[in-house]
Amino acid sequence: MSLQDQLTTINGIIVPTIAYGVYQVKDAAQCQKAVEDALAVGYRALDTAASYGNESAVGAAIKASGIKREELFVTTKLWLEDATEEGAKRAASRSLELLGLDYLDSYLIHQPIGDVFGAWRAMSRLHQEGVLRRIGVSNFAPDRLLDFWYHNEVKPMINQIEINPFCQNEEAIKIMSDIGVAPQAWAPLAEGKNGLFTHPVLSTIAQKHHVSVAQVVLRYVMMLGASVVVKSVHSNRMEENLKSTAVVLDAEDMAEIKKLDTKTSQFFSHRDPAIIRWMCERHIEH
Repeated sequence: MSLQDQLTTINGIIVPTIAYGVYQVKDAAQCQKAVEDALAVGYRALDTAASYGNESAVGAAIKASGIKREELFVTTKLWLEDATEEGAKRAASRSLELLGLDYLDSYLIHQPIGDVFGAWRAMSRLHQEGVLRRIGVSNFAPDRLLDFWYHNEVKPMINQIEINPFCQNEEAIKIMSDIGVAPQAWAPLAEGKNGLFTHPVLSTIAQKHHVSVAQVVLRYVMMLGASVVVKSVHSNRMEENLKSTAVVLDAEDMAEIKKLDTKTSQFFSHRDPAIIRWMCERHIEH
């Protein structure tokens, strides 16, 4: 992957535009093999989380790959029950141990729930010590992000949110651009919802450029200004997704895809009280 296929965040860290994610790959052997395959085809950014339950498998794959640590960009995330000052310190240490690493390239608060300001204090200290090279958040809506940004000396460097053709989050991307927070898209392919892979508009554009629908969508999200986290357990699709950086979309393509935006999550809203209640009651120990 060349430098032109990478992004630079506000603190000067170079970040690959495409990260390989392991959400919902819970079987340890399958996860390890998938990550090994992803690294073999050229991925150098990996995205996991404490809540995924597969950090140790990711760590085993990194070790087995033989790739130099400095060539990798590894992200994991803090889950709800550890969203306190002391909890974040413990959780970061636990993630490092499971991954078999001395430092993390990116560590994110996974949800805007709990004592996120306390957690950020601990993360900021670990960032200053070099243990966490980049710190950020995930699923913070623009209002929550701005509040968090204004009230912390160390600013969040990334916000990982849902961005796909049907939920383009244009307002959120603009606000992040204004304050220097790098947007990163989870579920850029919307997990195939809304008939994404056979959608007539996307299929027509894919045929026009002799590429796949997935490549068109990933490139579109990148052109919105975001890096992407993609997942597949099939090597051929991993490689296909990685090559999406070379796809060239013209203004007409961009305009047609923009029309697909429903401005609605394809999964659930992090502003929905029922969702917040469910997360708190199920995942936070009282």
